[in-house]
Amino acid sequence: MPETTKHDDEGFVPLFDGTTLAGWRAVPRVYGTEYPGGPALSERFAALGLTAPVEPENHPATWFVEDGVLVGEQDSPGSGYGGYLVSEEAFGDFELVLEMHPDWPADTGVMVRRRPDTWEGFQVLVDHRPSGGIGGFFGNGLASFSAVPFAIDVAVDADGRPLGLVADNPATSVEPVTEEKRARLAYAADVDDFLKVWRWDDWNELRIRCVGALPVITTWINGLKIAELDTATLDSPNYHPQAILETLGERGHIALEVHDNDSMFGEARWGKGAQCRWRNIRIKELSSGDSAVAG
Repeated sequence: MPETTKHDDEGFVPLFDGTTLAGWRAVPRVYGTEYPGGPALSERFAALGLTAPVEPENHPATWFVEDGVLVGEQDSPGSGYGGYLVSEEAFGDFELVLEMHPDWPADTGVMVRRRPDTWEGFQVLVDHRPSGGIGGFFGNGLASFSAVPFAIDVAVDADGRPLGLVADNPATSVEPVTEEKRARLAYAADVDDFLKVWRWDDWNELRIRCVGALPVITTWINGLKIAELDTATLDSPNYHPQAILETLGERGHIALEVHDNDSMFGEARWGKGAQCRWRNIRIKELSSGDSAVAG
C-alpha cells in the first residue's frame, strides 16, 4: 500500500521572500573529487569518454524572481552551463517544504548538507527528463551513489509534444533503475503510485526531512512518501560514512540546482530555454526530540 502522511505545518519559516534572492547566493556548477580523498571527477569523465565543461566557473546559472516565483535557467539558455542557488544559512536537522514546477526536460534537484564552497552534499533528485528519478537521491562528491525508487519518461503526441509522465522503460532507458539502486533505500515508492499524484505542467509539493549526524533523509511528493535513505548505513562503492561525516559535518546548506548538459544526454538533460520554478520555500529546524519522531 502507498504511504501517505498528513504533516503539521506549524513552526515553518520562509527561506524565499517572494521578491528577491536575499538569503541566497548563486554559484557555478563546478566539480571536485569523486569522493572524499578520491580522484578528481574530471578523471572519471575522461574514462567514460565524456567531455568536461570548459571553464564552468565563468558560467553560473541564471536565477531571478518573477511574479513571486524563483526561476532558474541555464546561463545563457541553451549554453549547457548550469549552477546552484545556495542558502547563506546552514541547517542541521530540519524539514524543508517547497513547491516546484519544472519544464520538460529539466534536470534539477535540492541539495541538503551541502558544503558552502565545494560541491559535496546529498541531493534529492528532481530529474524531470528521460530516465529521470524524482524523490530519490544522489551523492554529489560522495562517491556518486544513486539510490532511487523508480525512473520516469514522458508520453508524446503524434507531433512529439510531451503529454505527461510515464514509467521509464528499462529496455530502452539510458539510466535504468536497478534492484541495487532500489536496495540502497530503506523505503521505495512504486512508480504507479507516484504517477497518480504528480501534476503534469503544474505545481508539485516536495517535502524533505533530514535528521541525524549522518542523516536519515525522507522525501514526499504531494503527500506521498517517495523514498527514505539512511546515509549512515548506505552501502555503495567508495562510500565511507565516517569520511562523509568528516567532510560534511552535522550542518550544511540548502541548494537548488540547474544541471549542465553533457555528451551523454545533451539537451535531453536540460532543454534549450527550459526553466525550473520554485515558490513557497519554507523550513522548520528540528530539536533532538522532534528528530526522534519520523513521519
